[in-house]
Amino acid sequence: MKTSEKPRFWLMASLVLGAAALRLLPHPPNFTPIAAIALFGGAHFERKRWAFAVPLAAMALSDVVLRVLFGWGFDPVVYATFAVIVCLGFLLRNRKTAPLPVAGASLAAAMIFYLTTNFAVWAASGMYAKTLAGLVTCYVAAIPFFGPTVAGDLFYSAVLFGGFAWAEHRFPIFRAAEAG
Repeated sequence: MKTSEKPRFWLMASLVLGAAALRLLPHPPNFTPIAAIALFGGAHFERKRWAFAVPLAAMALSDVVLRVLFGWGFDPVVYATFAVIVCLGFLLRNRKTAPLPVAGASLAAAMIFYLTTNFAVWAASGMYAKTLAGLVTCYVAAIPFFGPTVAGDLFYSAVLFGGFAWAEHRFPIFRAAEAG
C-alpha cells in the first residue's frame, strides 16, 4: 500500500469498525449496520481481500462482544450472506457516490439477508415444518423484521457512503489516487 493511500484506508477501516461497534448499542431489532458495512467494504476497498477482511473482522470483533454480553453472535449464515453482500458492493465501485445505485444495492442486500437467514431458520430449527408451507410460514413470520432491516440498511448505507464521500470532497488526503 502506498503511503498516500494509508489515510484513505484507515478512514474506511475506522468507519467500518465504528459502524460495527454500533451493533453493541441498544437498537430496534434488525436495525443494524451489517449490510451497509458489507456494501461499503465491497464498494470502497480497492483490494478485494481488504473488502472482505476489514468488514468481516469488524463483524467478528463485535460478535465477540455480543457473545460475551448476551450469548449470541457468530451465525455462519449471516457471515456467508455478509460475503455475498460484499460482492454486491463490488458492483457499486464505479457508482459509489450515486444515491440511487447505493439505495438499490441496500434494498437488494436487505432482500438477500431476509431470504438467506430465514431460509436457514426454516432449515435448521424445529419451529417450522420441512415443507413448502412451513417455509412460507417462516418467511411470513419474519415480515415484521424486514422493515427495520430495510430501514437500517438504507440509513447506515447513507451514513457510510455519504460520510465517506463528504470526507473525500472536504479533505483531499482521503481522495483516491488519480490513475496515471
